[in-house]
Amino acid sequence: MKNEILLDAVRQYGSPLYVYNSNKIKSQFIKLTESFKNVKKLQINYAVKASSNISILKYLINMGAGIDAVSIQEVKLAIKAGVEPNKIIYTPNGVSLDEIEKVAKIGAKINIDNLAVLEEFGNKHKKIPVCIRINPHIMAGGNSKISVGHIDSKFGISIHQAPHIERIVENTGLIINGVHMHTGSDILDIDVFLNASEILFRIAEKFKNLDFIDFGSGFKVPYKPGDSETNIEELGRKLTKRFNTFCENYGKDLTLMFEPGKFLVSEAGKFLCKVNSIKQTTSTVFAQIDSGFNHLIRPMMYGANHFIENISNPNDIERYYSVVGYICETDTFANNRKISSISPGDILSFSNAGAYCFSMSSNYNSRYRPAEVLYIENELKIIRKREVFEDLIKNQVEINL
Repeated sequence: MKNEILLDAVRQYGSPLYVYNSNKIKSQFIKLTESFKNVKKLQINYAVKASSNISILKYLINMGAGIDAVSIQEVKLAIKAGVEPNKIIYTPNGVSLDEIEKVAKIGAKINIDNLAVLEEFGNKHKKIPVCIRINPHIMAGGNSKISVGHIDSKFGISIHQAPHIERIVENTGLIINGVHMHTGSDILDIDVFLNASEILFRIAEKFKNLDFIDFGSGFKVPYKPGDSETNIEELGRKLTKRFNTFCENYGKDLTLMFEPGKFLVSEAGKFLCKVNSIKQTTSTVFAQIDSGFNHLIRPMMYGANHFIENISNPNDIERYYSVVGYICETDTFANNRKISSISPGDILSFSNAGAYCFSMSSNYNSRYRPAEVLYIENELKIIRKREVFEDLIKNQVEINL
């Protein structure tokens, strides 16, 4: 999106503001599907947790996406957006058996990552097929906070526990219809991904009633100009060849599944904030904005580096600024970052704000969550209203004291 469009969005809807470019979402979806076009059965399941706005869900579902959900609430959101239950794979972690049973009644695919839960579910519901989430014990991703396939991860059933899985399946009569892995985010080296896939293939060979293999996601996207990204086309060529060979040996054409979230929507999003003031200290120049980690927590939580541009004054002399928020905590978005000269009232644009940004926002400090806008067919359309004071108190119960 051009800066003029983003500035117009702020003029119409105020700041802070999330703006998403539908064309970028579409191009990412096409890029992934084209990279695996030689797979006979391919299903791309969008990871709702990345951005759960129902308009974005509808947009992806209309392109043919299925849904990866991690809670019963995400399952219900997906159905409200128009997806068929059988195109949802439910991959929870640490939830109650009761929630899993409720989702099973809805008709979504069930993915279990706990031996105890697998056995309990199998004893009660042996006629309901389930998928098994495997932990391949491969350290993948940008850092330890976003890698979930390592040996100490709470996610997945260890590959070393495969005999236990087989025993539970034999004892309960469970039908295993899929195997799944997700090793982490920001995976750049496709060989790491391919090595983990080989582990998944070895597990898959043990079960004779599979319908699909879910390879998760975690593809890296660029976070600044010139940044590296996962070579999806090369991964597509190599994994397609190996997957097709596996299906031939297995004697059945299985569905290859992915569950991208960040890959599809991250680059589509811009987070726009207004500069409240410039504060000079003895060693630092702070650009203080009308937001904080209540709206965008990833830099503080994960050390994420979001490219920041002054779209009000993009071509001036670059100076060093620390961009900070208005929360009464340390909410530093960037330290000593070179940005075109900033003045109060300027609009700063944060890139890669489409995934895990609004969806992780909060009302900390009793601040309102921002509005969301979708740029589609050359038009800015509001897809979430800005919160107001009544939203803060609507579920509170004021008692007489």
